[in-house]
Amino acid sequence: MVVFPYIRVNRPNNTWKETTVIEHSQTRLPLASISGKRVEADFAGGTVTSDGGVLLLRALESQMGLIARMVDALRDRRHPSYIDHSLLDLVKQRVFQIACGYEDAVDCDDLRHDPGIKAACDRLPLSGPDLGSQSTMTRLENDVRRSDLYRLARAFVDGFIASYDQAPPSIVLDIDDTDDPTHGAQQFSLFNAYYNEHCYMPLHIYEGQSGKLITTILRPGHPTNGKQVVSILKRLVEHLRRSWPKVEIIVRADSKFSSPEMHDFCEDNGIYYVLGQSANARLKAAGQNLMDQALRLREKGETIRLFSSFSYQAGSWRQSRRIIHKAEVTNGEANPRYLVTNLQSSRAEFIYDRIYCARGRTEGFIKDHKTFLHSDRTSCHKFEANQFRLFLHSAAYVLLHALRSQGLNGTAWTKAQFNTIQNRFLKIGARVIESARRIRFHFPTSYPLKNVLMAIVSRIETTTH
Repeated sequence: MVVFPYIRVNRPNNTWKETTVIEHSQTRLPLASISGKRVEADFAGGTVTSDGGVLLLRALESQMGLIARMVDALRDRRHPSYIDHSLLDLVKQRVFQIACGYEDAVDCDDLRHDPGIKAACDRLPLSGPDLGSQSTMTRLENDVRRSDLYRLARAFVDGFIASYDQAPPSIVLDIDDTDDPTHGAQQFSLFNAYYNEHCYMPLHIYEGQSGKLITTILRPGHPTNGKQVVSILKRLVEHLRRSWPKVEIIVRADSKFSSPEMHDFCEDNGIYYVLGQSANARLKAAGQNLMDQALRLREKGETIRLFSSFSYQAGSWRQSRRIIHKAEVTNGEANPRYLVTNLQSSRAEFIYDRIYCARGRTEGFIKDHKTFLHSDRTSCHKFEANQFRLFLHSAAYVLLHALRSQGLNGTAWTKAQFNTIQNRFLKIGARVIESARRIRFHFPTSYPLKNVLMAIVSRIETTTH
């Protein structure tokens, strides 16, 4: 696969020809003169895209096939005579726009003419038809039904499985949620006392070792229900084990996901778990001797951390389970922490520091997803439309994560945040020229990261071939 493709078009000759672009606005920007010369600026640049790096996303998506899986999950209920844009065209357009930082559907009205976005969606950038408008995208969102969403959820899991050349020996399922504030009479918008607002509470599940997204499930804004999360996890595990029957699975989450239903499910299905456990009087009493010891050492003026484990059974548990206790003193104050786990052979300190604390990376994954890709724009009235929006933003996450982990691997940008990747590698101005036999993207001669960009293309092409 060629990342920057040369696409044939039907022209009577082989000369380079740049399509004339009608100036939609005569707006001029008032700018100060330079060395006595008047400076003029307007928006009549013509066939220039500000997002030339979107072609990298096109290459990755062609390799991964996630959007194709998403489209296969959807049912096109439109009358054939009214269709100007296929579902594949629309989903590609929206996902690429989100990945480039255009999270609002209203941006489609301007970007439908953008030659870079058009080329990424496999349309001729100058002579090809324009992409979908905001109204078209809105109709797409509101046409999605619950049955489509179930298939879309499976498509994401299938995409996750397909991202591995062979079955991994183990995976870590990092589970967490976040709040998406709602406004007005949105379906299933509920008040959450913890966040003191009406919201949705989308569930995020990542593979904790790689940061790969597995799925995102939109939920009403009420507190976590143990049975509900277990039902989601049950379907996920069944799907994973159909492809990887021998994979070792570890579930990792904070205390709000620690429930009798979660413990029982994991133990009954050969799944390891390391979960935060809320403190109570019995747990504090069981760990008091260790905490007293830590308090006696506080005179040294440093943070004291002591670890132990013991057996404990809550009244709602069917059996006793291993509790990891961290007796910590910070700034002279006791700060005990507890975990519940079915890992028996590892030391308490190792389980806490090396396994449980690593789930802190999940907060970074959610930050990428929510803060930089604006996945909290779940502002539709219909709940199904908002879940579909969340999937669109999730697809953008998958592409940018692949760009970082695959294309930027081994560079100074390996751990870059998504907004940095967008600004440095997607927001590249390019002049677009279309001829009878080629499409050319002319990037700035002064682009400072041209060597890195060339390395990204090489890595993607090598992986593809």
